[in-house]
Amino acid sequence: AGGVLRGWVGVPRCSRCGVWFGPSVSVLAAVTAVLCVALAAAAGVRPETLVWLGLVPFGVLLAVVDHAVHRLPDVLTLPLAAAALVLLGLAATSDAAGGSWRGVLLGGLALGGVYFALFLIYPSGMGFGDVKLAVVLGVTLGWYGWGVLMLGFFAGVLYGGGYALALVVRGRAGRKTAMPFGPCMLAGAFSGLLLGGLGA
Repeated sequence: AGGVLRGWVGVPRCSRCGVWFGPSVSVLAAVTAVLCVALAAAAGVRPETLVWLGLVPFGVLLAVVDHAVHRLPDVLTLPLAAAALVLLGLAATSDAAGGSWRGVLLGGLALGGVYFALFLIYPSGMGFGDVKLAVVLGVTLGWYGWGVLMLGFFAGVLYGGGYALALVVRGRAGRKTAMPFGPCMLAGAFSGLLLGGLGA
């Protein structure tokens, strides 16, 4: 409506119409903290733990944005992919690292390639933002190897299917209803990283 969203703490409000938008900042902060604690507990005292803690807040932000407007902005996904590559490359130089940088590179290429193929096959059901996000998630999941990469991928697909089914059962969606897939991809990657950290 051309208004400005105001408010740094709490829920943003439109300056023109007074409508409130999005979840509370305090709720997002609490969710982010819980996710960070869970990953830190799973990965332990390893160099990649710092990388996970740095990436989680951006993952939460991407999930919220995609859920709200069905977009995964390049201003978040592209720098996030580059940051994950660089930071995990640095983490791999430590003897305490629980993964490999070669897996990072191959994981990003593999998962990005799979989602790009899905985008080409069914462009109306898969956005190109999902492809860029897949590169980020492939980079992180690839750190722990192919098993964790596959687990994160299939978990995301399973979560997406469950979410779509729940919407249909509740009468809030039909066969052609567009739904944000980014949050499901991120949840699947989180599940993969949890199990990868426990197994490292």
